[in-house]
Amino acid sequence: MNIGLSSQTERWRMFSVKPWGRNLIWPLLVLGLNLPGDVLAAVDLPAVTVTTDDNGNESYGVSIQILAVMTLLTLLPSLVIMMTAFTRIVIVFAILRQAIGLQQTPSNQILVGIALFLTLFVMAPVIEDVKTVAVEPYLAETMTPQDALVSASGPFRSFMLEQTREDDLDLFMRLAEHEPVEELNDVDFFVLVPAFMTSELKTAFQIGFMLFIPFLIIDMVVASVLMSMGMMMLSPLIISLPFKIMLFVLVDGWVMIMGTLANSFGIAL
Repeated sequence: MNIGLSSQTERWRMFSVKPWGRNLIWPLLVLGLNLPGDVLAAVDLPAVTVTTDDNGNESYGVSIQILAVMTLLTLLPSLVIMMTAFTRIVIVFAILRQAIGLQQTPSNQILVGIALFLTLFVMAPVIEDVKTVAVEPYLAETMTPQDALVSASGPFRSFMLEQTREDDLDLFMRLAEHEPVEELNDVDFFVLVPAFMTSELKTAFQIGFMLFIPFLIIDMVVASVLMSMGMMMLSPLIISLPFKIMLFVLVDGWVMIMGTLANSFGIAL
């Protein structure tokens, strides 16, 4: 018992404040409480300001702009998934891996990386338009942040409208009780995004279904051959996997898949 108490006491001594530390804490605390006001004001953050020009346009201070940029950075992954070609590409890759019968090869990191760079390839014209109509004028200080954001949404709106089915767009317009529009560009942005996502999911599963058929045929042929040979205890997946990989390599499957995905977005290769 004495040994346990002594060891406990030593541990408390290790984490306790040393006498010289206690002698420094109080002077520092008193010094901080008695700092002059001008010294404390020097470290204050800039005030949140909203100014209005002669035309009634509001411009926000630097603090609000920084807050908006930091918030946008946290939403950037969701924007990449919901407003670009990433969703269709990564779903097709995942279905392809499942159709071949490979559970962990290629890994999720590799598939996401390939999908990300293929998305950048597909979205390159849109990104270039955003740079021209929004980023460069904003950096040149000829456009306000609000106008730059509205201008940047234009190329993305055009891209999503080209890939969205009319039935999906009509569905979300009815759900949102959106008024009829004369032109598609007048559709509300927050109605267009879910309609675009629904269309992307449908297109991705259609492409995945077409990819699944040849590999499914190989599985059925191998299973029937093994059953006719009486080898019912042997898993057909073990035998069919090499044949599916060989078929995929012989037809240059990766090039065909990436070319098909790029063509599905209207990019001629």
